[in-house]
Amino acid sequence: MAGPEATALHYPALLLALLVLGLHTPAAGKTLRFVNLVYRHGDRSPIVEYPTDPNTEKDWPQGFGQLTQIGMRQHYALGQYLRNRYSRFLNSSYDRQEIYIRSTDFDRTLMSAESNLAGLYPPQGHQIFHPGLNWQPIPVHTVPMDDDKMLLFPLKNCPRYTELITETENTDEYKKILMENKDFLDMLSKVAGVPREQLSLNYVWSIYDTLFCEQLHNKTVPSWVTPSVMERMKTLREFYILAHYGLYKQREKSQLQGGMLVKKILQNIEQSLNVSSPTPKPKLIMYSAHDTTIVALQMALNVYSLAPPYASCHIFELYLEDNGSFTVEMYYKNDSSSEPHPLTLPACTHSCPLDRFVQIARRVIPDDWDKECCLPSNHIQIELIIGLASGCCLVLLLLFLTVWLHCHGECQRQGYQKVATGNGDRDNGLNLTGMLSKEKPWDLRVI
Repeated sequence: MAGPEATALHYPALLLALLVLGLHTPAAGKTLRFVNLVYRHGDRSPIVEYPTDPNTEKDWPQGFGQLTQIGMRQHYALGQYLRNRYSRFLNSSYDRQEIYIRSTDFDRTLMSAESNLAGLYPPQGHQIFHPGLNWQPIPVHTVPMDDDKMLLFPLKNCPRYTELITETENTDEYKKILMENKDFLDMLSKVAGVPREQLSLNYVWSIYDTLFCEQLHNKTVPSWVTPSVMERMKTLREFYILAHYGLYKQREKSQLQGGMLVKKILQNIEQSLNVSSPTPKPKLIMYSAHDTTIVALQMALNVYSLAPPYASCHIFELYLEDNGSFTVEMYYKNDSSSEPHPLTLPACTHSCPLDRFVQIARRVIPDDWDKECCLPSNHIQIELIIGLASGCCLVLLLLFLTVWLHCHGECQRQGYQKVATGNGDRDNGLNLTGMLSKEKPWDLRVI
């Protein structure tokens, strides 16, 4: 099932690296070799307000969708935890060749990554560039939102995924949930000021999220916002997440969504094993993203449980075992007050042999994402070819017509001169050649 881009994830290159390292690495106990983290941003302000919301964007210091100081502290604490967890794996001071950080192009994820790094790499010695400032700048990479096909889910511009969502919403289970919650949704429509036909489950999630943020920050909320109402909306949110990444044709959805991130993580693991590459390989790769990022990833790996809270972190660790083999372990830290709990890939053990981990995980990697999304790229190319061919034919036709008219005009003038009376009259007929030359040029742009 591996396509052109996924060939590097197939067995030859990866197993060759395993063989080489297995033969040349002495058995000296279990050793951590590589770590890949995917975490959600910290606490933020609401994304939007609902129609009857007593609070507005002005009630939040930096407006909507921004990291709060609570969120900064959450990620600073996570960075400190990671410093302790990997104290023997990472240098005590920042080394640019050891770590690579990428974020989605949102203020809250970029700032979460920076807060996290402040806890992970407090400056030491020569890295202190200003007395009393216990911080140093560390690069965080990103790409424009429209170009992000790795961390920003659900991935856009995928017609097949849109079809799958429509199919999901037409399943009996989805319709049953809507019917069972009809009275509740009718009530919520009235109190929130949302027209009933617009109150989708996505909108319910949005209202819940706004109220959750407001309650957490001691903002005023309406009297209808009771614990039971919040719990009901939370349940509908969980169902909405399940419907969009699982519930119906989960594997195909994963191939079009979280499979893209799984692919990149496997590539990162392979890169860490590439002993022949002259390029320095990071020991730690961190991705700063969103709740939907972790949802898409965990759904693809079939280890999802509940919606990820702020600063939750999914951990991949690659180990060299004492027998020379490699294993992958996954952990999920979704509570700042406790240690991360282990995640086990279905059909494998917690310390999953790397070849087995790859074999299972690659099932959700798309062969050709554009093709499987049913993007109309081929149709566009065909239309472009047809348009160019039609344009060339029209240009040739116009040239032929121009030459023909010119020759025909010459013949007419020659014939007229033979019967001329010598009064000096000129042919004052219409100049078709001149008119044709003033026509708008053929536009070859594909509309």
